[in-house]
Amino acid sequence: MLLPLAILCLAGLQGLAQDAPFETPDQAGAALRTATRALTEARQRGDALEEEARRATAAADRTAREAAAVAARIQQSEAEITLAQTQIREVDRQRAALRLRIAARQEPVVRLTAALQLMSRRPLVFSLMRAESLRETVYLRAVLETMLPEVQRRTAGLRSEIIRGRQLQDKAQRAANSLKKSEEALDLRRQQLAALESRQRIASRSAQGVASREADRALALAEDTRDIAALMERLRADGALRSELAALPGPVPRPDRQSSMLVIEEAGTTSTVGAGPLWIMPLSGRIVSGFGDLIGNVRSTGVTLAPAAGAQIVAPAAGRIAFAGDYRGYGRIVIIDHDGGWTSLITNLGRLDVTVAERVVQGSPLGLAGPGRPTVTIELRKDGIPVNPLNMIAR
Repeated sequence: MLLPLAILCLAGLQGLAQDAPFETPDQAGAALRTATRALTEARQRGDALEEEARRATAAADRTAREAAAVAARIQQSEAEITLAQTQIREVDRQRAALRLRIAARQEPVVRLTAALQLMSRRPLVFSLMRAESLRETVYLRAVLETMLPEVQRRTAGLRSEIIRGRQLQDKAQRAANSLKKSEEALDLRRQQLAALESRQRIASRSAQGVASREADRALALAEDTRDIAALMERLRADGALRSELAALPGPVPRPDRQSSMLVIEEAGTTSTVGAGPLWIMPLSGRIVSGFGDLIGNVRSTGVTLAPAAGAQIVAPAAGRIAFAGDYRGYGRIVIIDHDGGWTSLITNLGRLDVTVAERVVQGSPLGLAGPGRPTVTIELRKDGIPVNPLNMIAR
């Protein structure tokens, strides 16, 4: 009875345990910790943004914060999906290891069972009719009494492995159910975000003329500049001039905070500037290259991530969209002007959901990552000087 059960268990495990993406438990543990941390951060950010949306009084501000809250919930669903997928991959790895252990334990048990079955096919009556049958009967009884405890000992470990296999199957089923719920929640939240964005577009039609002129100017600057650094500098200068002109009739703006200092790194040199804006990473994913890494013959001035396909990308801080569109060699990009001379750049978006001159709050949806295996690069600059974005998150 045990042998067929073990074979059926092995067949089920072999069908379900594909090539495990995690080679060691350490890799699986690190992936699970990363996915859990991303889920916790997205959930906390969603709670905070929903609270801000409830406190907002102006309709436009409330709509913007509602959109940011929904975008955070979308990132939460994406993190839940990543966590469930990571759990399934870890279960697959454990199943593959379990299948090998069961196969190793099954072989001697199969040989022993086959020998006992062969002995059992010899009827006892034939043994009694032969000479010295009594001696053989006593010998057979002694062999059986000796072997049965050994069979029980060996099959006990096999039974425990089979039970472990059933537990892993239940765990995989729970992870699959969680994955399905997260995917359904993701679809629902994307529909909510689309409705909010449609409401925002309708409400902002009166300002489309100015935005259109600014978008045309941004495109013209993109044609004139030879690289993205020059484009960001031109847009930053335009933004600074616009802020100065807007501030002329009113009171003098409050100076930036000077009590907190931030180190800026560029080409092996360091300098200090005033504290920057409250800043978050626009999306989560595996780090492909970090700030200052050597890529070919050029030092990276940003952080490149490999997110999930179609991942939600949000504004890292409040600001104004200075550029949104295609730019040579960088795909679709978004440049955001923040207060105090800070500028964020996000490149290689698969889809853009913002336009030039649009005001965004932290967490506002900017667009989506591309399909397949996308990579998204994030840069942060202070007065045109590159800053490591990870330093801003750690503040």
